[in-house]
Amino acid sequence: MTSTHNAPLSSAEISQIWTTYQEDTASICMLKSFVKTVEDPEISALLQHALELSESHIPKLTNFFTGESWPVPLGFTEADISLSAPRLYTDGFMLYYLQMMGILGMNAYSIAIGTAVRSDIHNYYSECMAETVDLHKRANSLLLDKGLFVRAPEITPPDRIAFVTDSNFLGKWMGENRPLTALEISNLFANSQRNLLGKSLLIGFSQVANNPAVRKYMVKGKEVAEKHVEAFSSKLNQDDLPASATSDAGITDSTVSPFSDKLMMFFTSSLIAASIGYYGSSISMDARKDLVTDYSRLTVEIMKYSAEGAKLMIDNGWMEEPPQAKNRDKLAKKE
Repeated sequence: MTSTHNAPLSSAEISQIWTTYQEDTASICMLKSFVKTVEDPEISALLQHALELSESHIPKLTNFFTGESWPVPLGFTEADISLSAPRLYTDGFMLYYLQMMGILGMNAYSIAIGTAVRSDIHNYYSECMAETVDLHKRANSLLLDKGLFVRAPEITPPDRIAFVTDSNFLGKWMGENRPLTALEISNLFANSQRNLLGKSLLIGFSQVANNPAVRKYMVKGKEVAEKHVEAFSSKLNQDDLPASATSDAGITDSTVSPFSDKLMMFFTSSLIAASIGYYGSSISMDARKDLVTDYSRLTVEIMKYSAEGAKLMIDNGWMEEPPQAKNRDKLAKKE
């Protein structure tokens, strides 16, 4: 005889499911607005495909919660979008958005797969990963077809292999340094691209936010993103490498919001969290001391900006409380 042991969800698994639910319900709202206002039929078809993927996740995630007697989160609903609002972003921006969300999704799903123990959770996130890889590939192909794809800088092949023989390879805190490695160029380019997209997103949010404090926060975020793009671009320019720039800024002049302030704050918070992770990854991979210093300094800046956003969300009752451990001391006091 064999027996099947259905282990309860671990803290790692429930944290991933809860976060995924928040992100998918938010994406559904964003994508519904995009599908409503997009003009290019090819981009529209890909947006519709992405929307259907996110919508298909919700029943599966809901079953995970209810099967373990966990309350289903509120996330984001129809109340967080206005489909009658005018177009806020251009087709080009929407396509860049899909490409970037594919990258962020693949990173997030890889972590979820790595923390999953139960086979049903592992299988679910493996399916999500396959879907997202395909979505990212299709977004890249469409960007290439439309002449919108922005490639990372190219470098000349070396004449031979070589080994590092001098600690000067690690560079100096200030002053002249060796040329950038391919990995360092890749990180500078990618972080610049993400900040350019974030800047465009926040410009649009600042135009339509209803709460004055939210508008002010979005304007500050745009300025922070500009500063970070300049920091990364200057490092590339020092080696005569082209700084990255998207070919479509992507914002209309609309001042009517298609999104709730709560939803816009969530997207901003999510992008900040992703940036902190990417900057940390860059610190771990880059060898030059000046780059490590820059990433560390910029990380502190966006962490402060993130804390301001968290307080703004809490003050307005927009931050849904994630699953957490029981307060045993409080229970012991019968509070």
